[in-house]
Amino acid sequence: MLSIPKLKNTDSPQFFLMAGPCAIEGRDMALRIAEHIVTLTDRLKIPYIFKGSYRKANRTKVDSFTGIGDEKALKILQEIGQTFGVPTVTDIHESHEAAFAAEYVDVLQIPAFLCRQTELIAAAARTGKAVNVKKGQFLSGASMKFAVEKINETNPDCQVLLTDRGNSFGYGELIVDYRNLPAMRAFDVPVIMDCTHSLQQPNQESGVTGGKPKLIETIAKAAIAVGADGLFIETHFNPAEAKSDGANMLPLDQLEGLLEKLVRVREAIL
Repeated sequence: MLSIPKLKNTDSPQFFLMAGPCAIEGRDMALRIAEHIVTLTDRLKIPYIFKGSYRKANRTKVDSFTGIGDEKALKILQEIGQTFGVPTVTDIHESHEAAFAAEYVDVLQIPAFLCRQTELIAAAARTGKAVNVKKGQFLSGASMKFAVEKINETNPDCQVLLTDRGNSFGYGELIVDYRNLPAMRAFDVPVIMDCTHSLQQPNQESGVTGGKPKLIETIAKAAIAVGADGLFIETHFNPAEAKSDGANMLPLDQLEGLLEKLVRVREAIL
């Protein structure tokens, strides 16, 4: 089981969930989304970690939204953790961000494009926080053993998580190879399926990433059936108005029905 402070429902046989908006767009929206998901996960006995990026460093266009201010967004994440008694996770992009972000959140996430950055991974591990490394779109699940080794070498007590978010297929599509989940689980760490980013359509000529959100349920059901320990889902009240990754986010009002189905899938395979 995960060793993360404030994680609730750890005695439940259910998968755990990382969910929230792609980016922290403001205090009100973040708190409302968190409250909604906490209510659902408490009812369904799903261990829950609130997700929100305090800054979006990986943008296609120079004028794309990057954030509302680092400290402002991190303080909102901290408030969510304190208000609802749940752990929080956010991305970091450079080594110096690790210690700074660790003052506010419980899990540090290494983005897929940066999963080979040794110093970034080591800096995250040195904070003592749990570290979730997303598998690069260009890597196999088996190759993620090196990321695990880097963390263990830096801090043997660090809670490591690995997340699959699909593999590049041509220039503008991703595909999910479910063999990657058991391959990463062989390293004796919890594995997560990113059900939203794996449906991205990157490198669009418009400069705005596309997506196929109608397939989120398909990706999630298959991941649970294969044995994923956790799911990662980005969600928003109105994805069309989201400032980042709206094209592949799940509308928040659809989350309850999806989780209820996934709980039954999980129960069927145990």
